Amino acid sequence: MSRVAIVAALEREVKRLIKVWELRPKEHGGYAFRFFEGQDIVVVCGGIGTEPARRAAEAVMAIYSPAIVYSVGFAGALEPGVKAGDVFQPSQVINAGDGSRVSLSGGNGILVSFGAVAGPEQKAKLRDSYSAQLVDMEAAAVARAAQVRGVAFGAVKAISDEFDFAFPAMERFVSANGRFLEARFALFAALRPWLWWKVWRLASNSNRASEALCDRLINSMSPRIQTASNPAPGAMQRQ
Repeated sequence: MSRVAIVAALEREVKRLIKVWELRPKEHGGYAFRFFEGQDIVVVCGGIGTEPARRAAEAVMAIYSPAIVYSVGFAGALEPGVKAGDVFQPSQVINAGDGSRVSLSGGNGILVSFGAVAGPEQKAKLRDSYSAQLVDMEAAAVARAAQVRGVAFGAVKAISDEFDFAFPAMERFVSANGRFLEARFALFAALRPWLWWKVWRLASNSNRASEALCDRLINSMSPRIQTASNPAPGAMQRQ
């Protein structure tokens, strides 16, 4: 049993956090997962999107029985003033699909979960519709899974793409199980020199977001992010 469970989309989001943790592959519900076990914390990287996040959350709760589950990873900025590497622990998570909301005590900002990678035009619509500062694809699914099981929920997100960042549709580079198809993306970008600076910017901002996110998580663990005796995720604020 781990007191704290973390659900991320990709291992590179939390690479520095898990690099010395023990890897334990397990199966649940017919799907294979890679769990990284720390002292009193377990991390699972379930893949990009709603369904992979839901499956990963259900698996980690079924196998490890945590007291709290966090949705952790990258997010996009919905306001020009929000920069790559900014870290949020939102006070509210909104599901753009059905409008449902989860309020979290403390925290800072509103996170909206949307079903696709959002470009600047879609980001502006989400900001105006929900008064949100950041967007991801997974947090609402993890929140719903935790709610069904009666497990406390929190979210910590780092900005990896700023409000004005635009890139061709990324869905073609995500497999059915939420894995990022790096080889396909690399070939696509290599054949389009006009995209190279955007690829560089995306990689640079993603590295900055990962470092900031891992710093926040590591600094907040002593020995764990938070325990069930204080499940409301209000201790961590935007940097």
